Amino acid sequence: MSGRVVVFGATGYTGRLTVGSLVERGAQATIAGRDEDRLRTLAAKLGGTRTAVADVARPATVRALVDRGDVLVSTVGPFTRLGDPAVAAAIEAGAWYLDSTGEPPFVRRVFEDFGPRAEAAGTALVTAFGYDFVPGNLAGALVLREAGEQATRVEVGYFSLGGPGALRGAASRGTRASLAGVALEPMFAWRDGIREERAAARMRSFHVHGRPREALSIGGSEHFALPRLFPGLREVDVYLGWFGTATRALHTASRVSPLLARVPGVRAGLRAAGERAMRRPGRDPDPAAGARVGTYAVAAAFDGSGTQLGEVHLSGGDPYELTGHLLAWGAVRAAAGDLPGTGALGPVEAFGLNELEAACAEAGLIRSR
Repeated sequence: MSGRVVVFGATGYTGRLTVGSLVERGAQATIAGRDEDRLRTLAAKLGGTRTAVADVARPATVRALVDRGDVLVSTVGPFTRLGDPAVAAAIEAGAWYLDSTGEPPFVRRVFEDFGPRAEAAGTALVTAFGYDFVPGNLAGALVLREAGEQATRVEVGYFSLGGPGALRGAASRGTRASLAGVALEPMFAWRDGIREERAAARMRSFHVHGRPREALSIGGSEHFALPRLFPGLREVDVYLGWFGTATRALHTASRVSPLLARVPGVRAGLRAAGERAMRRPGRDPDPAAGARVGTYAVAAAFDGSGTQLGEVHLSGGDPYELTGHLLAWGAVRAAAGDLPGTGALGPVEAFGLNELEAACAEAGLIRSR
């Protein structure tokens, strides 16, 4: 590696998994966060790795983490509220940047607001480089490559496999805080360009292990990344199928979410609930529950008449383990100077389709039916 790797948020659950995966690869990393005692404890477990104290409330401390050519990996969320200082620090320093966000409003901000600034600075940003939203980008790119130039629409679905009980046991405090923070935020889709729409505005059924499963529309990085790879695309849709029998009720309730968002104090109340979830003492997610939940994504391509041209299914294990593996793999590649472009990049743009597929397979995410 030529540049240093810095993991910001290293003492959180996803941060620790990322650091652990870096260690397994034999890569040196600086671990950073706001709690010096927790950093020292983690560093001791790792055999004395370098630490750095940084806090998003003091942006200068985040900026001090990296120099030109370094790699800043951020797992500090909720990203919509806390993520900007790390992106800004990477751009100002000329460092490469990756993060673990699954928050669509933040993904949009990275592509639309920070992306042009990173391009001008000659560096690259790879947001949502984990369970959210690498599997859908990979499945979408694979099915579109196979479908060829006839494809004008792609639909991507994300699913869990372990049921509501496993989902509760598998979700980290950070995930719960992120979900609360974006619950009433506008989402988006691609219709010859980004078009804003409410969350859960559409419902669609996919076949998962041979059974129909319903899912609700959300925003994702696929909306920005896939049309740049496949210019013939006219529509890109992303769906989340975590909700089981509650899916239809949530779809119906989504019609009033724009009204709720206008009620004074509702958004602030949700953000406060997310912050309480972050502060509340609790155990890390249960790895056994994460394995039961698993990672499952499906992508289907269609031509202009609506005829389906192909479908790709990917399945794997614990979503958090996948995220840690991918962030470590991507950081090592970026530190070696392997990113081919600048600005905000999608996963396939940043690393190549065949290389990304191989990295996901190494982490246990493979094609399935």
